[in-house]
Amino acid sequence: MEELEIRKQFEIKELELNALLEITQAINSNLPEESLYKIYNFTLRSNLNITKLALFVFDEDWQCKAHFGTKHPYHKIKLLPEFKTIQDITHLREFEKCEFTEFDIIVPVAHKTTTLALVFVGGLDQYDVRYESEDGIRFIQALSNIIIVAIENKKLARKQLEQEALRKELEIARDVQQFLFPKKLPNTDLLKVEASYLPHDRIGGDYYDYIPMNKNQFLICVADVSGKGIPAALMMSNFQASLRTLVRQTPNLTDIVEALNYQVLESTKGERFITFFAAIYDIRLKTMVYVNAGHNPPILWDRQHGIRLLEDGSTVLGAMHPLPFLNEGFLTDIDDFLIFCYTDGLTETTNEAGREFGVDTLLKYFQSDHTYTRDLKKIHEDIIVALDEFKGNKGYHDDITILSCRVG
Repeated sequence: MEELEIRKQFEIKELELNALLEITQAINSNLPEESLYKIYNFTLRSNLNITKLALFVFDEDWQCKAHFGTKHPYHKIKLLPEFKTIQDITHLREFEKCEFTEFDIIVPVAHKTTTLALVFVGGLDQYDVRYESEDGIRFIQALSNIIIVAIENKKLARKQLEQEALRKELEIARDVQQFLFPKKLPNTDLLKVEASYLPHDRIGGDYYDYIPMNKNQFLICVADVSGKGIPAALMMSNFQASLRTLVRQTPNLTDIVEALNYQVLESTKGERFITFFAAIYDIRLKTMVYVNAGHNPPILWDRQHGIRLLEDGSTVLGAMHPLPFLNEGFLTDIDDFLIFCYTDGLTETTNEAGREFGVDTLLKYFQSDHTYTRDLKKIHEDIIVALDEFKGNKGYHDDITILSCRVG
């Protein structure tokens, strides 16, 4: 009798070892997660004579990955909250009657203080030698642990690959974005242009440009696309290419803006839009034509009129075609002026009390004595320092772009 019992125990251990070997070979063969769960299911069901089982795994949410011999469809049943933190083998008799009390015990798979999976086992024969010392239960736990750890490693490897792919995409998008900005801006006695760009993240959706059109005319612009990240950078790249192509084809700013609006709407299907300000200055005629398409009004100072906001234009680009209205701003007899353009990341920066920096703060700065005569770099530094002091410990929530131009 004793010999039969020993032989039976030996056969059980042999089955368990064979099961471990099969699972290990499957893992080494790099089988997909679904296949590992199927092998796990088959191994416990056929080799170990378990009659009732449900395996719940945490994968962003708790999901039943394998079950058999049960009364209830556990792939459709949500795990009860009181089960989610179990870290020791637990008997179901400790819980109130529910769908899960058709099982006998819960076998957890945990890593440190985190429960990764729960194995619900039922239909156990209390007279089976495997369960007299809980060796069988421990084996279920070991087998489950091997499977879950292997699958967690797969997830980690997949996540690392995704992160590496994303890192490369970010590098490409960042390089693309750097090509958007002009490499060199004019700095002569007659014309000075200065730009500052403070990205909120590695990739933003702001854009500024200076484009010489002929010996007498040049265009300056600033734009901001809704959204951030790679899609915003790529969209702005297309926008820049379209703008530079259109500027070579026509000096008419209204035609340029209408064409840009159509192209943005066609490429985004109305899911994104761009705020845009562009001005064309003619050095010989001393005139400026501008369009403000839903953008923050730039601040213009000139010796004859003082300070004013450049608000004429239209609505944002890419929201509708044709534009509901489009009015060009036209300024004459300006040959000694300063124009200050920016994106909403500047004025919408908030402090710890929730108050915005606001355009009034900028106007107050430019209304102070002789601000317009200061070096453009100094103006940018003053505003950035003031903004940093204003926000206190709060972080920036958007990109900030500043473009200044002085003539005369």
